[in-house]
Amino acid sequence: MRMILAVAAVLYSAAAFAQTDKPPMVGDKPLVQVKPKGTKEAAAKPAAAAPKGKPQSIAVRLQACLDIDDGTKDRLSCYDGVIPPTPKPKPAKAKGVADCRFFKEEDERLACFNGFAESIPKLPKN
Repeated sequence: MRMILAVAAVLYSAAAFAQTDKPPMVGDKPLVQVKPKGTKEAAAKPAAAAPKGKPQSIAVRLQACLDIDDGTKDRLSCYDGVIPPTPKPKPAKAKGVADCRFFKEEDERLACFNGFAESIPKLPKN
């Protein structure tokens, strides 16, 4: 009985010491990296998230993605935030902007979104 109590006391104290405010570290970096809201990536995609208040149309949000440098992952992420991708193995030719989400290759999807976003008449950003 004493042996069981001793083992329980050691395990309990080890568990108590293991709980700290710092995350577990690997070298000088945390083992798990969680990006808090409001990071640089979130600031790079303002068009995908509709502002609080009056909701924006998809066309306005797609045009806002055009403000991000072309050919970058940020612009594609912005488009994907407006219309989430659902890749298909062999998608048909895109007949509308919503069909761009079916392209599996990122370059094809970006080119498709760019083509449609640039052809939308400029809308007011109220």
